[in-house]
Amino acid sequence: MAETNRILLITLVIFWCLTIMTRSCGTEAKYPAKPITVIVPFAAGGGLDMVARTLEKSAPQYLGQPFVVVNKPGGAAINGMNGLASAKPDGYTIGVVPVSVMLQPLYGQTRYHYPTALEPLAKVVSAPAIISTLTNQPWKNISDLVEYAKIHPGEIKFGHPGLGTSPHITGEAFAREAGIDIVQVPFKGDSESLAALLGGHIQVIITTPTSIKEHIKYGTIKTLGVAEEKRLTIPDFENVPTLKEQGINVAFSFWNGIAVPKGLPVDEKAKLVAGLKQMINDPAFKKDMESIGMPVEYLGPNEFSEEWIIDNAKLTRIVKETGIAGLIAAYKK
Repeated sequence: MAETNRILLITLVIFWCLTIMTRSCGTEAKYPAKPITVIVPFAAGGGLDMVARTLEKSAPQYLGQPFVVVNKPGGAAINGMNGLASAKPDGYTIGVVPVSVMLQPLYGQTRYHYPTALEPLAKVVSAPAIISTLTNQPWKNISDLVEYAKIHPGEIKFGHPGLGTSPHITGEAFAREAGIDIVQVPFKGDSESLAALLGGHIQVIITTPTSIKEHIKYGTIKTLGVAEEKRLTIPDFENVPTLKEQGINVAFSFWNGIAVPKGLPVDEKAKLVAGLKQMINDPAFKKDMESIGMPVEYLGPNEFSEEWIIDNAKLTRIVKETGIAGLIAAYKK
């Protein structure tokens, strides 16, 4: 009897210890238990960086931990995407990614195949591509620009923030559809291409409203067309006609979203998705994004994954048709 009681007591003690250990482990493992790193694959000050730093404001409120924004520019976003794809899939490293980053494997050998190495969690904003020029240029619309380019082939230079980026794709598709010969000039970012336009080194810039919003407001730059299905609702850009309205069948839906390394555990993913949804749909976040020319277009992981696949296929086709992949290959040599 005494022996039986002793065994029962030992069993209860072991059970109690295991319970305490389990609770302790559960507390330690609760996600998120530390700050979350947000990788931005471009330099500070650009559109993706603004998305990350605006989300940073509400991260403690909706996720209980702060965001730590880390800029990893270089290689047309490849450096940052390599850092994201190689990170541990534990929910403590996420990234802000543009749609064009999925195309990098088409442009040459990359360490990862980003469309499959990364997992989309949320579409955040639309980043429409627009065609703009200085206000003192004689072109009042896209038709004027096209007519001039046909009479003066190779004279017009258009700047963009990097080979293979969405503005570059827009420019090449525009030239191909319009049947004109214009010269692409790559820069290391929107700020450099804008400086070249203001300095008269190029005649046209293809960028996003964020980069030129202040210049539109002060009248130094005018926008001739937007490469979207519908006109923008962004202040100062509502009256800009689409390229389709002007007879050029070019329209894209360029976005910036949140992605993580493949293999994120279910519980961590659910917590992160729920927090991001609240952050992105927060009225203050929407207002801040609209004020810089980036309208919020939230999609959850399932819907965003579908758009991710569709857009990748569409842009892959366009890159091949316009010869961008060959252009980049030649440039790298």
